[in-house]
Amino acid sequence: MRKLFGAFVDHPASVGESYGQHMGMAFSFGGRMILAGIACLLHGLLPFLFVTTGSAMIRGLHQEMVTHRRRDQHPAAGLARPAE
Repeated sequence: MRKLFGAFVDHPASVGESYGQHMGMAFSFGGRMILAGIACLLHGLLPFLFVTTGSAMIRGLHQEMVTHRRRDQHPAAGLARPAE
């Protein structure tokens, strides 16, 4: 039973969130990723639409993820930092 419970709470706890908080953040990020993907698809079809929308949304999501990460518990191991 502990193993099953752990499957739901271990990773969220490792980033300083409860299961519910983690689900909310994942749904929020996922929804915005879907919208960015739709913008990119429409841009591919009609290049004059959503010229910077997809890339701007991805940059925003990355920034949000980096700034909300609990550095003491979940360092950015293996993630490359963008050139400044």
